[in-house]
Amino acid sequence: MERANGTRGRILIVEDDAVICRLCQVVLTGDGFEVDIASNGKIAQEKLAKCDYALLIIDLRMPMNGQGFYQFLAVKFPMLPSKVIFTTGDTLSQETRHFLESSKKPLLSKPFGPQDLKAIVSKTLIGLGK
Repeated sequence: MERANGTRGRILIVEDDAVICRLCQVVLTGDGFEVDIASNGKIAQEKLAKCDYALLIIDLRMPMNGQGFYQFLAVKFPMLPSKVIFTTGDTLSQETRHFLESSKKPLLSKPFGPQDLKAIVSKTLIGLGK
């Protein structure tokens, strides 16, 4: 679904790895999305105060970790947790597994490629009715 400005919506990437940020930006802008990048949770908080986002793709392992940022979202922006996709390369940690199971949010395991990213974004947006 396109917005009035011709884009499919705005996605916030909260990720501290520049290579992954670039991959997400190239792939998602190529698919018609506007993409904002935040290298940590503090920058992401500032961006959330200025823009509305169709989705948030959040790395669990970053400064102000993904779990802390997700908890911030639940309190300050209660409509946004439903729009979250997590990424991580740490699926072996019991703490990470427990958090992912309890949050029931989609997970994009690292390393991932363009097709993986497109598929999870599309599936998540469909689930949100967009």
